[in-house]
Amino acid sequence: MLRGFLDAVYVMAYRQVKHFVRSPSRIIGSIVNPLIWIVFFGLGWAKAFNNPFMKVLLGGLDYLSFLVPGVIAMSVFTGSFLSGISVIFDKQFGFLKEILVAPTPRSAAILGRILGDSLTAMVQAALIALVSIPFMEHISVIGTLVALIYGYFVAIGFSALGVAIASRMRSHEGFQLIMSFLILPLLFLSGAFYPVSLMPTWMKVLAYLDPLTYGVDAMRYWMTGVSWLSPITDLAALVLLDTALVGFAAMLFNKMTIE
Repeated sequence: MLRGFLDAVYVMAYRQVKHFVRSPSRIIGSIVNPLIWIVFFGLGWAKAFNNPFMKVLLGGLDYLSFLVPGVIAMSVFTGSFLSGISVIFDKQFGFLKEILVAPTPRSAAILGRILGDSLTAMVQAALIALVSIPFMEHISVIGTLVALIYGYFVAIGFSALGVAIASRMRSHEGFQLIMSFLILPLLFLSGAFYPVSLMPTWMKVLAYLDPLTYGVDAMRYWMTGVSWLSPITDLAALVLLDTALVGFAAMLFNKMTIE
């Protein structure tokens, strides 16, 4: 029974990865968009923030070294979160119906999908980290590898949330509408672009309720040595997030009916 469960997880994860590899436009887009943020946003503000006062506020980092881990976390977040739209396409093309009637646990199918989408998000993050190194004055190569592991935990949680939302939606337009309401607030509260410590008090409260905050903080710690929370605290928050959201996604997926 366990063997069948693991086989189903592997097959679904492999399918998601294979689908990603066969979409060169998706790969290129996932790298180019973060680079646009680093080059046009990061370089633009780096000059303005190049003074001792701002370096103190940024934990001793120049702005690009501060920004790049946030942009990498952003790419993991958006890539994994939006991957849920594939559930809607699977509904429309009939593939999901085959999954629902297959003699394998639905929880295995959804877990495999989440793990596969998370793996593709982490590969994107690795590629972005590789091309971002020349922009950073402060970076630990070994720490970047650890940061990617944290990125995988971020991806699992938001892939699960994306799948959970998509499982209740009928159209990709509706899914994208909900995403547009969620992505920007979560992103701006995460500390990816400016320190959480500079936010107003009410905004700090929201920031610490944002799961992405812990991913950004941990990835910045491992890449640059600067953070505002303990990496253990970040890891604990991400593990709790993943456990809750994967369970939530599996519960909704188990309740899906064939239309």
